[in-house]
Amino acid sequence: MITIDEALRAVLNAARPRPARAVPLAEAVGCVLGQDVAADIDLPPFDKSIVDGYAVRAGDLGGPGTWLRVGETILAGQIPSRALESGEAAVVMTGAPIPPECEAVVMHERTVAEGDRVRIDEPSIRPGQNILRRAREMHAGDVVVERGTILKPAHLGVLASVGCDRPRVVRPRVAVVSTGDELVEVDRVPGPGQIRNSNAPMLRALAAEDAAEAEALPIAPDEPEALRATLEQGLGADVLLITGGVSAGRRDLVPETLESLGVRCVFHKVRLKPGKPIWFGTGPDRDDGPGPIVFGLPGNPVSGLVGYLLFVRPALAILADRPETSPSILPARLSRPFRHRGDRPTYFPARVVGGLAGRPIEVETLDWAGSADLRTAALADGFAAFPAGDRDYEPGEAVEFLPSRSRFQSS
Repeated sequence: MITIDEALRAVLNAARPRPARAVPLAEAVGCVLGQDVAADIDLPPFDKSIVDGYAVRAGDLGGPGTWLRVGETILAGQIPSRALESGEAAVVMTGAPIPPECEAVVMHERTVAEGDRVRIDEPSIRPGQNILRRAREMHAGDVVVERGTILKPAHLGVLASVGCDRPRVVRPRVAVVSTGDELVEVDRVPGPGQIRNSNAPMLRALAAEDAAEAEALPIAPDEPEALRATLEQGLGADVLLITGGVSAGRRDLVPETLESLGVRCVFHKVRLKPGKPIWFGTGPDRDDGPGPIVFGLPGNPVSGLVGYLLFVRPALAILADRPETSPSILPARLSRPFRHRGDRPTYFPARVVGGLAGRPIEVETLDWAGSADLRTAALADGFAAFPAGDRDYEPGEAVEFLPSRSRFQSS
């Protein structure tokens, strides 16, 4: 049985970045961009008004109260038919191109219209007022989003504005396989001795939060041939997450089945609570790149959650070519007493109850029934970490805190 640090080093040593591939724009948020993206046109592609108002020539204005005749009306999506004439104003809408000879736009609120005339009450007019000039945002050929950028929603808007509808990104593929004869799918009512499969939806959602493409395969029974077929399918992904079947019971068939499929065991069992039985291995390299990495997570859901946060999330960061290559551990202080008993480091559900900027957060441990108690873990913001050994902790003592949410999502 190895330590958490030893296990994490082994995982990080085995993980390698995956090549970039084209994905639909809507699926790219959180991914690392694998290419420089340049503008294909000037933006804006024309001089445009940024307010609803009147396009004017500065030389026609003698101060507040100047009357001008009203020419054409230019709506967004239209183009002017002619240049402004002397003593004339054109009605323009927000986003509409301004006519030639226009030097400024006066907001509608600072004018008074009467028939085919308008009075300009703006105290002073400056050249370029309320006008966004052509290419002010970007010129055609400018690199607008650089390779290596972690794409946020605003980046997707920029990519859309330059016509990049399928950016090349680094987006690992994750397959989730839950094993066990006792499991049924979530849309079924469990029979005697059965439970619903809560692990697959949880792990799939965690992987999606980390910008991976995640798929849950059908439940694999504790039967060698069916289990082998499902795991073989899952090995087509970059990461295979298996829940259950990795302990020491008679029906824990996952390790030997993976070995028969060419997956090499790197470690099995970590000095950790919850999550001791965790299994990790690597599949053979493929012609087009690295082979899959495989995590055998315990079947109890909180064990799987802790294993994901400690080991799977950092591995996905490497595969996705992101910089966060270690668990996001925060300094914290306890808000109330806590009694720890055990010979393994323990991750205990806790929620954040206070903290000031630049200072450790304050966390409160929850009333937790153990590794099968996912409901309490869902109420938590993460896990307070307690070293091995029996000890009574007092309020205000320092602990480490493992957040449940990814650093990308919480930033």
